Amino acid sequence: MSNVSHQDRRVAVVILNWNGRVHLERYLPSVLEHTLQDAEVWVVDNGSTDDSLAWLESNHPEVKTLALGCNWGFAEGYNKALFHVDADVHVLLNSDVRIVSRWVAPVLKVMDERGWSVASPLLVQDANPSLCEHAGAAGGWMDKDGFPFCLGRLFNEVEPVDAWHQQNREVFWASGAALFVRKSAWVEVGGLDGALFAHMEEIDLCWRLQNAGHRIGCVGQVSVQHLGGGTLQNSSPFKTYLNFRNNLIVMVKNRRGAWPLFAFRRMTLDGVAAFRMLSQGQWRQFLAVGKAHGAFYLALPRVLRQRAMLRRLSSPKAELVGWWSQSVIWAHFVQGVNRARDLKLPLSERS
Repeated sequence: MSNVSHQDRRVAVVILNWNGRVHLERYLPSVLEHTLQDAEVWVVDNGSTDDSLAWLESNHPEVKTLALGCNWGFAEGYNKALFHVDADVHVLLNSDVRIVSRWVAPVLKVMDERGWSVASPLLVQDANPSLCEHAGAAGGWMDKDGFPFCLGRLFNEVEPVDAWHQQNREVFWASGAALFVRKSAWVEVGGLDGALFAHMEEIDLCWRLQNAGHRIGCVGQVSVQHLGGGTLQNSSPFKTYLNFRNNLIVMVKNRRGAWPLFAFRRMTLDGVAAFRMLSQGQWRQFLAVGKAHGAFYLALPRVLRQRAMLRRLSSPKAELVGWWSQSVIWAHFVQGVNRARDLKLPLSERS
């Protein structure tokens, strides 16, 4: 944990923008209203071809800006952004997040009290704040096959927000839509994996940090509203490709054990999912899964080198909080479980 005092600590909220003037117009005013007393606000432009930067200069000169010149993707874009933004804590914030109350100081307070290196607030839907949001909800978990799921969302089933979601608890991964990370932890593990481009990069970061002995949390008593799908819609074959490719890469990089065995099992489950897509007439999604597997094979030599390096850096005493040793696929699609709280998860006593 950083030794910087609370009074001297610098906090920067960093929004990575790509052709997102519409989102900036809609959501940035709420960010500024509830953030500037506790943090700087930066908009880092990822090679936009719209007039985002000109609009910011004319309408919000209080926002600090940085132009990267081209689209580096979400992961590498943030790596380059945070290299230039000097702060003790960075908050990676999606451009389609609405802030409704003071949020930075309360999240940092819980992080300090619990000793967390990374955290996110509770994510609720912008269109209906009474419902958990897909991209994180009340914190993320991981099952034995590398399928991430959330407290408050199992696959497409989202839950109404209640007191259970509003607890502060330790989790496996925190949402990249509003991700608080201490600079010391970020630097220790080398930031995000730029080769992922986008999707699951925050899960990979949290997994590497947990393996190195860090702790991850969700501050459920603080909520932000997320639109979701601001860059890639759920129906996008490219999004399907990234999710399936990155899921395999992240699991092989970080999971302990015999990687050929769990990778083969996971790829078999991917194949079942792909043929289900084909049976529903989603042939572009079907092809995207096949393309993802091909890209995984091409990336495998690099991924295995990363795996070997990470094994040397990992802590042998690290406790993986938020890891479920059963199958969320079986629980949801076969047993009909629609809520994470009904999975009888082994919630950490440290929370």
